[in-house]
Amino acid sequence: MTPEVLSPSDLSYDAALAALEWLCELGADEAQGDLAMDCYALPDRLAKPDLPAPVPAGAAATAGMLAASQATALPQRQAPPKVDQVGLARQAAGQARTLADLHEALDGFETCDLRKGARCTVRAEGPEAARVMIIGDAPDREEDRAGRPFIGRSGHMLDRMFAAIGLRRDTPDRAAALFLAPVLPWRPPGQREPEASEIAMMRPFLARMVELVDPDVVVLMGNAACSAGLARRGITRLRGEWSEAFGKPAIAMFSPVQLLRSAEAKRDSWADLLALRAKLDSLG
Repeated sequence: MTPEVLSPSDLSYDAALAALEWLCELGADEAQGDLAMDCYALPDRLAKPDLPAPVPAGAAATAGMLAASQATALPQRQAPPKVDQVGLARQAAGQARTLADLHEALDGFETCDLRKGARCTVRAEGPEAARVMIIGDAPDREEDRAGRPFIGRSGHMLDRMFAAIGLRRDTPDRAAALFLAPVLPWRPPGQREPEASEIAMMRPFLARMVELVDPDVVVLMGNAACSAGLARRGITRLRGEWSEAFGKPAIAMFSPVQLLRSAEAKRDSWADLLALRAKLDSLG
């Protein structure tokens, strides 16, 4: 039996409205045309327009960024010019005529980044005409807080060591006086070892300090001091040997910190102290 097909003209207004509401409830809410369409009779594959070949997401992003950069044409940032840090230090130190001038030059030396993280500038101290100048390692936490070299336990150890051969830091007598200086005036962050570039940058200040103090002997205590004075490291091999640093007779010794850690090193340090005393006596 063929189903009856009604045309829109055969439906009353109310019937047509009821039919439309029924179709909307079924989800058929989009008009297709005057004639009915059998969606099941559509071909499996419809003709598709020609599309460009797909571009990988990464390549598309890169191409987009390149196009954007070319379109904006922003000027490229130029690398900052390199600063001759050693040359600046040599110039600043060379202009100092006294130790006070040298300390002032250090205070105004902004090139070294170590000063940004340090609490204080650790100044050298002692009589300006001392016979013995001691150059120690970079400042530790206590020295950074006080702004003085060789204090705390290591300072007490140093005082006892040199008092045994008649030398002190707190005497105006040149024959018995010690002048103490750190290899760097600022503490490296985290108490790390000073870098070679940092030692090289501050070496002109040390060299000028030796010229102004004019000691008879320089004592290099620790690896950092040996790097600055001898351009060598390995304190265990270097200790006890006489050489020349900053134009002066120099001897390398263990630092007080190392002596506090190793009792065995005290015997070697005593031999080095006796060698230092003999050297001073031979120089008159």
